Amino acid sequence: MPELPEVETYRHYFEATSLHQAIEAIEVEDRKLLTTDYATLTETLVGQSFVATRRVGKNLFAFTDGGHTLHLHFGMTGDLEYYHSSLPRPRHARIVFVFRSGFNLGFICPRKFERIGLVSSVEEYLKRKKIAPDGLEITLKQLTENIQKRKSPIKPVLLDQSTVAGIGNWIVDEVLFQAKVHPERLANELTASELERIHSAIGFVLRTAIEHEANYGFFPRSFLIHAREWDTSPFDTPDQHKRCPEGHADIVQTRVGGRATYFCPVCQVIP
Repeated sequence: MPELPEVETYRHYFEATSLHQAIEAIEVEDRKLLTTDYATLTETLVGQSFVATRRVGKNLFAFTDGGHTLHLHFGMTGDLEYYHSSLPRPRHARIVFVFRSGFNLGFICPRKFERIGLVSSVEEYLKRKKIAPDGLEITLKQLTENIQKRKSPIKPVLLDQSTVAGIGNWIVDEVLFQAKVHPERLANELTASELERIHSAIGFVLRTAIEHEANYGFFPRSFLIHAREWDTSPFDTPDQHKRCPEGHADIVQTRVGGRATYFCPVCQVIP
């Protein structure tokens, strides 16, 4: 599932390929993917150009020279592909922006959970959807206020986009491991030191993931994510990735808040 680091990578890709090109047409294979009706979308955007982008959590916003804002949500498997119009349409490119330059931007929607449409403003959308500040922008004060009013385990609290925007399941596990906080620690019982460590870890984990363009095999050996076996292990010793990166114990796999959870039983304990 595209998380904040993946969507930030998509944002860079969008800006590197698709800005300052007049939109000639918008081809939509499945109109159920639109949050704005097709006629309004085309009447609004055809003839305009994208000039800038903004990402908040997992949401990407693209701004046009006509003052309009397009919202893209990548669902579980969404992606972007820029290609020349002389080439075949990419597989699952169910929405395509056709530019007058001869190039196209395909919105890849394999499982049709992706969505695209116009919004009146970014701030209005975030308020309506109750989306908190982005994980890379939230302050310690904001994060503390959002966490301390909750009496649930910290993991599902951090997964709630009204607490902090953009951090999904594996990111929360990594954040809590780096902060040395147990995923079932009650949010309202966290100390000031634990909250500071969580805030610092959010920035550290997100910046690291963005730096490596979410290629998990390139993440530092000090990261817990290798236990998930999503990519080639960076370790030479077999099964070393299944142990705490600090060598303390085998990584525990359990469920917290209904989500698959990984943690170290030595590094992360409940006082």
